[in-house]
Amino acid sequence: MERALDLARRGWGRVAPNPLVGAVVLAGDTTVAEGYHAEYAGPHAEVVALEAAGARARGATLVVNLEPCAHHGKTPPCTEAIVAAGVARVVAGVADPDPLAHGGAGVLRARGVIVSMGLLAEAAAALNAPFLFAREQAERPFVALKLATSIDGRIADAAGSSRWVSGEAAREYVHWLRAGFDAIAVGGMTALRDNPQLTVRGPLTPRRTPVRVVFDRRAMLNQTADLVKTAREVPTWVMSSPDAPPASVSLLEQSGVRVFRPGSLADGLRLLREAGVESVLCEGGGALGAKLLVDGLVDRLYWVQAPVWLGDAAVPAFPGMAAAPLAAAPRWIPVERRALGPDTLLVLDRRICLPGS
Repeated sequence: MERALDLARRGWGRVAPNPLVGAVVLAGDTTVAEGYHAEYAGPHAEVVALEAAGARARGATLVVNLEPCAHHGKTPPCTEAIVAAGVARVVAGVADPDPLAHGGAGVLRARGVIVSMGLLAEAAAALNAPFLFAREQAERPFVALKLATSIDGRIADAAGSSRWVSGEAAREYVHWLRAGFDAIAVGGMTALRDNPQLTVRGPLTPRRTPVRVVFDRRAMLNQTADLVKTAREVPTWVMSSPDAPPASVSLLEQSGVRVFRPGSLADGLRLLREAGVESVLCEGGGALGAKLLVDGLVDRLYWVQAPVWLGDAAVPAFPGMAAAPLAAAPRWIPVERRALGPDTLLVLDRRICLPGS
């Protein structure tokens, strides 16, 4: 199952809105074939693995991180391929909650295949957290917050400089990370101060270019910002407020920016979901990130910690967080820890979204 999860990650940025899926075919304790879902509308992981296994799939065990699909979408049902290959047993990580694709376990059992569910279920659920969240929660997108801080939790020094807190390896990772999200978001002040591009630049080309979203209540962006200059090339949306100056809104719209006017941050996220965005990666600044956290709107935190101290006068990453007694403080769930060059990545989920739980 761990190998299936590793294989599944290779589809990052290329398969959405489909889930990340990897599959391993075992004959006894021996791996005879493996596969993963590499491209949207392409063959699913199970089919790739079974085709690679050929006759060796008969009587074998198929290990897959997500319940095999039971419907005919862009490709035929994986359940049919499994039965046709003569697989004796399927071991899956989590059930598929998609209303069209779910039910594969029942179909297989009815055809005489032994099915086991729940192996490494939390890891399997964490891998496809945005996909699972979108099928459970229709009110807003899955929200991930990315922060790069010093050891003492600061996002910028006392003068406000934040380039660069983290190193080159961490910045390369962020470009890979962006490729797997429907939208990349920043606050208005960050967009004005840093003039970011918010595009994916690296070896991984996303199947769909992420929408660039700026939470800019006063619609302060102007034609000098790169985000506005390139709005007709890369989708760029601004979340302003109902009382934003009409003239500023009009200038943005004339430049190709799509402007929304929600009454609150939560309403802005709701509008994003209504517009088809199922996952958002927020990259700051501090005020927007803190507001999302305080309002309970962050589902995952990608925290890059650099080996540097910036001191009490530097800009804190988590301003405005309410105090809580230790026994009652919310505890997030570690999903991943690893080095990014000299920096350290810590990925935390607010909760694990297990289908059916």
